[in-house]
Amino acid sequence: MTESFAAEKQRAADWFRELRNQIVAAFEALEDNHTSGPLSDRPAGRFDVSNTSRQSDDGSDAGGGLMSVMRGGRVFEKVGVNVSEVYGTLGDAAQKSMAARGVPGIEDDPRFWASGISLVAHMQNPHAPAVHMNTRMFWTPHAWWFGGGSDLNPCIEYEEDTAHFHATQKAHLDPHGDAHYPKLKAWADEYFYIPHRHRARGVGGIFMDDHNSGDWQADFALTQDIGRAFLPAFVPLVEKRRTQPWTDEDKNTQLIHRGLYAEYNLVYDRGTKFGLATGHDADAVLMSLPPLAKWI
Repeated sequence: MTESFAAEKQRAADWFRELRNQIVAAFEALEDNHTSGPLSDRPAGRFDVSNTSRQSDDGSDAGGGLMSVMRGGRVFEKVGVNVSEVYGTLGDAAQKSMAARGVPGIEDDPRFWASGISLVAHMQNPHAPAVHMNTRMFWTPHAWWFGGGSDLNPCIEYEEDTAHFHATQKAHLDPHGDAHYPKLKAWADEYFYIPHRHRARGVGGIFMDDHNSGDWQADFALTQDIGRAFLPAFVPLVEKRRTQPWTDEDKNTQLIHRGLYAEYNLVYDRGTKFGLATGHDADAVLMSLPPLAKWI
């Protein structure tokens, strides 16, 4: 069914790289422009960029990606923006997982290809929200789909910030049909819930998985606009909060909230599980974890 998808794979991988470049440039500009307020006397943060790679069991090339991580900046305490393009053969556990999700023929022909962008930002200022974003395309010889979204994770919530984040996402989704935003918002509320804590990870956003309408062009365009929504949804919130003074109590609140983030990503997140199960670089997979967290 999808053997001829070489061009579509390339377009998707190129787009994820392009979006990565836009975000990295925007985040370094935030560092440069933070010239007053807390930590403005520090050097502006910059991304450390390294290539990642993975090998098949027989030692052959199985793809890789680009890991970009900034640590200890003026605005960002830690932020990672990774892109990957990986391929090979799914192991038994991954095959069973895919079959359970309705992927046809995976046990007979377990080849796969996947590409995507994944971002997590942990902020210096407790008043500036942490954020997560990813979009991805997955292919097998019998199926393809898109997934991803973005969600906001403030430790100190401001209703106007939450409203802006959601309104920007809705504005980018509505041209694809009025039903998308309510559906993807509800999906995010369900997906980013932490059952053992009986609470949400943050204030939500949008999320989709296994998305295949049968029209690749339309689904790719939707995925692109999920990515395009990210910077206008998030950057204005950082610009608003980055100079706001904070207290030791605010920082303590932030560290405790980060514990929730770490618990979710290690216990429930599908992307983390998939990355580790398929042998991708562990540092790249786990770059989402906060630099500091606290449990009480």
